[in-house]
Amino acid sequence: MDFTIQKYKELLNSMKEAGYEFQTYQDFIENPKEKVIILRHDVDLKPKNSLLFASIQNELGITGVFYFRAVKESWNEEIIKKISSLGHEIGYHYENITTTKGNIKLAFEDFRKNLVLLRKLTPVSTICMHGSPLSKYDSKDLWKTNDYKTLGIIAEPYFDTDFNEVFYLTDTGRTWNSEKFSVRDKVTTKFTQKFSKTNQIITALNNNKLPNKIMFTFHPQRWNNNLLEWLVELNNQNLKNVIKRVLIQTRK
Repeated sequence: MDFTIQKYKELLNSMKEAGYEFQTYQDFIENPKEKVIILRHDVDLKPKNSLLFASIQNELGITGVFYFRAVKESWNEEIIKKISSLGHEIGYHYENITTTKGNIKLAFEDFRKNLVLLRKLTPVSTICMHGSPLSKYDSKDLWKTNDYKTLGIIAEPYFDTDFNEVFYLTDTGRTWNSEKFSVRDKVTTKFTQKFSKTNQIITALNNNKLPNKIMFTFHPQRWNNNLLEWLVELNNQNLKNVIKRVLIQTRK
C-alpha cells in the first residue's frame, strides 16, 4: 500500500539517511543549503492529517512548511498554532480569484484580509497558490497587477523558485508528478526523472540518484493508515483524476 503514514515515515527516514538537510521555504529563500529538501504541505482538507505529519517531522528533528486555505475544510486555528509551535513554517494557500469569481480587485482585498487573520495566529512570510482544478480561474493571475512583496511576503514557490535548480516532486493526483492529473501544479524544469510510486523515490534516495535540492509537495489528506479511509481516498482521487484529465484536454 502506498500513501500510508508508514510509507511517509519511510520516505522521511530515507531522506535523512541520504544526507539531506531540511529547511522551511522561508529559510531556503533566505539562505539555501547545499544538499537540502523543502517539505511543503498543502493543507487542502483534513488539517488533523497535517498535524500528524508535523508531529512526525518534529519527532525526527526536521521542519517543513504548511500552507492553509481560508476555508473551513482547512482553516483550524488551534492546529495552525500547534504546527507553528512545533517549529514549522505556516503560509497562506490562496485561491482568491476563484472565491471572488474572477474579480481581481475583490480578490486582492480578500487576500489581504485573510493574510491579516493568519498573521494574528503566526508569522507568515511565504504564500502558495491553491490550484482549484475545477475552477476556470488561475489564482496566480492575481500577481499580474499586484505585488505580494508589498505585503511583506518574500516568496511564492511558483514565482520564486528556480525549478531548474530545485527538483520538484508532488503527490498531486495521488501519484508523483503525473502530468495527466495535474491541472495547475506544474513547473518548468530541466529534470526528467519520473516516479509513480513512493518506493521508487525511496530507492532513488537510497542509491543517491536524486539532485541536491528538492521540493516535495504533500497533500496530507491523501495519506492514511486506516484501510477504510485509505480506500475512500483512493476511490475519491480516482474519480477526481478522471475529471482532471477531461479538464486538461479541454483547456489545451
